[in-house]
Parts: sequence; structure tokens; C-alpha cells
Amino acid sequence: MHDEFLCHVTAYGWCDGRRIGVPLGTYRAPTLALALWWLRDRASWIAERLDPSPDSEHIPPYALVPVADTVPDVPGVLRAWCADVAGQELVADELAGGRLVRIAASDDTTEYELLAESVDALRMQRTLPALVVPVA
Repeated sequence: MHDEFLCHVTAYGWCDGRRIGVPLGTYRAPTLALALWWLRDRASWIAERLDPSPDSEHIPPYALVPVADTVPDVPGVLRAWCADVAGQELVADELAGGRLVRIAASDDTTEYELLAESVDALRMQRTLPALVVPVA
């Protein structure tokens, strides 16, 4: 059983012709349940910042406008993932099995990535023989 998990959230975009990653958070979860909670919390956090409630006291009147139906709905994708019980169980099974989990959603400018992996699986990979690349 994998007991500890490393979780990351990153936003990727393009700058000066290069793909740039901006870390949005990292958490070392002591349990599988806390890893899942943190991933859902960060997904909700991103969704709320991309698509805040118009009734929020921090949003001035008329500051938000609807976007076209053709614009990818990253907040909707992230909220749907948070509410998907079967999806959460699948993520839990994958993490418990020592596999890396990646949840990603993107729009026209940015990709939002949530990653989680077992710390034990990372340690086990480090014990494998190193790949030796010959240098000419």
C-alpha cells in the first residue's frame, strides 16, 4: 500500500514562443484521502478564479461577461471532475497502485494540470538501475 503522495498543480502557457510552466501549488499528502481532498480543493480553487460567481462581493458589477459557447469550459471540466464519484475512485485506485495520475484541462491559452504520485513509487523507481547513455 502506498501511504504518502506528492501532489502538484501547474499552469502551462506560451511566452516568447516557449511553453512555460507556472507552479500553483505542491502538497505532500500523508494519506490517500488527503491527496484526493487536496486535488479536488485545488481544482475547485482554479475553477472559482477562472469563473467566479457573479454574486461575489469581491466582483464589481458588470465586471464579468459571458464568453462564447465555443470557448473551452475549463472551470466546468474541473467542477465536473470534482463531482465525479466514479472518477475519484478511479484516481484513488491508480494512486494506491503506485501509478502517476494526471488531470488536465485547457482553454485557448492555458493548460491546467493536477498531478499526484506515490512517494513510495518514486523511491522504488530510484532503486532501479540508471540508464547509461553513451557519450560520443
